[in-house]
Amino acid sequence: MSNTHDEFDKEVQKIQDRDFTHNWVSSSAFLFYLQVFCIVAFVLGGCYMLYTKRYDNNKQDVPVPENTLYTPKYK
Repeated sequence: MSNTHDEFDKEVQKIQDRDFTHNWVSSSAFLFYLQVFCIVAFVLGGCYMLYTKRYDNNKQDVPVPENTLYTPKYK
């Protein structure tokens, strides 16, 4: 009776050691590195989007009214 109970306890302990929710040391390290990875991924993704969608001076020709120039021309 004691032998089977000990084996059962060993199996339960082995399962709990590998379980994410029972081992707070490995789970907190995993969550920390997951958080760092997500932050780095968002920052790099944002930088990439800003780089690819950056303002190009030659893209747009905006018409400027002559009366709003630095030296305005009036009629």
